[in-house]
Amino acid sequence: MFETEAELDRLQALLDASLASSTAHLRSIITPGERTIPARRLTEILNGMCTLALSTVTASGEPRISGVDGHFLHGKWIFGTSATAAKARHLRARPAVSAAYLRGEEIGVFTHGTAHLLNPEDGPADPTWDEVKAHLIAHYGESPTGWGDVVYYRLEPHWMVVYAGDPDKVAPNAS
Repeated sequence: MFETEAELDRLQALLDASLASSTAHLRSIITPGERTIPARRLTEILNGMCTLALSTVTASGEPRISGVDGHFLHGKWIFGTSATAAKARHLRARPAVSAAYLRGEEIGVFTHGTAHLLNPEDGPADPTWDEVKAHLIAHYGESPTGWGDVVYYRLEPHWMVVYAGDPDKVAPNAS
């Protein structure tokens, strides 16, 4: 777990506000207090690498979805791709993204927000980049930036909800 108490408080406030502002239909599925997971426990569950379905938008407004390695750090998703990938082009022009982490009916984490580039090729890195890079090296055993033109993003969420079929039985990520 990488989150400070303040970050856990912000994440919990985001989870609560997102669910409260959701449709009645979604609230009938993700029942507050019954099929949700509190922020602190969520950060324990989302350890290691989580495969995300990440959605970007083309210039003509068409959605595109692809898989990325997601790392949940400080209450936010971190993900990478090739700087020459279509999703990187989409993110440069239109940084709004949606991401979903799903494990069958056990857990679903749904996030909407804005992607911020952490390690641009042509400018200074984000102030958090050194910590993120250290986490990635610890996870992968080497720096993913050595794999070629890899760029990393932080998804700054403005909406996030969590579904848990049975919150007491959700195990930490196996990765």
